[in-house]
Amino acid sequence: MKNKVFRLSIFIIPLIIVLIFIGNNIFSGCKEFNNKKVTTSIPEFIKLNQDKPLSYLIDSLKINTDCLKVIIIKKKYELSIWYNTLKLKNYIIVLGGNPTDDKLRQGDECTPEGIFHIKDKYPHKSWAKFIWIDYPNKDSWKKHNDAKKNGKIPKNASIGGDVGIHGVPEGYDYYIDSCINWTLGCIALKRADINEIYPIFSKKTVIEIRKQ
Repeated sequence: MKNKVFRLSIFIIPLIIVLIFIGNNIFSGCKEFNNKKVTTSIPEFIKLNQDKPLSYLIDSLKINTDCLKVIIIKKKYELSIWYNTLKLKNYIIVLGGNPTDDKLRQGDECTPEGIFHIKDKYPHKSWAKFIWIDYPNKDSWKKHNDAKKNGKIPKNASIGGDVGIHGVPEGYDYYIDSCINWTLGCIALKRADINEIYPIFSKKTVIEIRKQ
């Protein structure tokens, strides 16, 4: 009997160890996913001109890229390119860990709202491209200081900075498809999409970020 128990334990104990290992990896993977802010209600995204490269649309209409405007609507998770009143193309985006509120301070994981311009743009080793916007601007500072006066944020809060439009790490396009709000306040697109829109941005580009 003792021999049978011993032989059985030889098979059962390693099996238990394997199951514990698999279980831990499964749950740790879930924790990693859950630490990213997944939107509970993903709005219907109506695609426009997805089959046409942005460069083709611009060239065919003979548009000066200095005349283009970028509109970002946070509630729709949409970045769109406009020429006057003509909407040329749109792209699905994700935002910071708090995708709803306006940015008031460093660390709130909010994407700022308002009218912005480009400070700089450059290739990025992790996110394909980075388009740096001029947050905080004058309006940002006013909202930040008003929030301190009204007690919305601590008196010693910093306003933050380094907000931009960029891609995702290579192989992480599913962050966009799954609407995982993983940034600290930046706007993120798929790598192919950031590469497509990158050439149109200049110091003259107006970027309007709206809540809805």
